[in-house]
Amino acid sequence: MEDSVGTKKKAMVVDDSRAMRMILRKTLSELGYDVCDAGNGQEALSLLEKEAGALSFMLVDWNMPVMGGLDLVKAMRAEQRYSPISLIMVTTETEIEHMAQALQAGANEYVMKPFTKELIVEKLRLMNLLQ
Repeated sequence: MEDSVGTKKKAMVVDDSRAMRMILRKTLSELGYDVCDAGNGQEALSLLEKEAGALSFMLVDWNMPVMGGLDLVKAMRAEQRYSPISLIMVTTETEIEHMAQALQAGANEYVMKPFTKELIVEKLRLMNLLQ
């Protein structure tokens, strides 16, 4: 996927599971995104320093060591420069309270594991991140 000046769009996957990062990276690459990844929220914040201007969105796991997804969302939404980046929580947390917490913290969407590629595509289309 390219933006109006022909640059490939970029996404970040933040998950402590290497397997989940690989699955999501493959899915997003197939959709035309250049994908970077991080194993926890702290790693993601470090990567954001150099990637922020290029990122369209991030898929963020809830439960991770060092810094979890909810704390990452809160930290990003506290920084004006990260406001253009869409955030999608991708998690095993299925309680409505968790979904409400994530959305109140600033997540744009919420996807429950296990999920299908079609569900990710649907969420990205809803957010105008796919044609």
